Amino acid sequence: MPAERRLVIAVVDDDQRILESLKNLFESAGFAVRTYLSGRTFLEDSPLSEIDCLITDIGMPDIDGFELQRRVEGARPDVPIILITGDHAISARQRAIGNDKENFFRKPFSGQELLSAVCQALSSSRKLS
Repeated sequence: MPAERRLVIAVVDDDQRILESLKNLFESAGFAVRTYLSGRTFLEDSPLSEIDCLITDIGMPDIDGFELQRRVEGARPDVPIILITGDHAISARQRAIGNDKENFFRKPFSGQELLSAVCQALSSSRKLS
């Protein structure tokens, strides 16, 4: 009997500490986690077909989180995307463009609230029963 595939969470952030923290959080909850230090690395190295949820920082050099969101939604509109940021000015911009409040977190955020939002997003997209 084949093992059930674990859902894959991709985390993109230019802060290594955030990547390690979120990797530990989601692995302890039973997810497979792939981490990337930039949007470009994610786009170059990650087969989108294997990603079940994307968590991305907004304020990154090169490709920011909004651009990464746009590209992923263009290729895989079914993938839930959660945006995180430490910039309070970006928060106002995010609200202005109408992103879902449940899928937006300002640093520092509660890991449990983020985990809950991911589970809710996966449940809504019918990837998590």
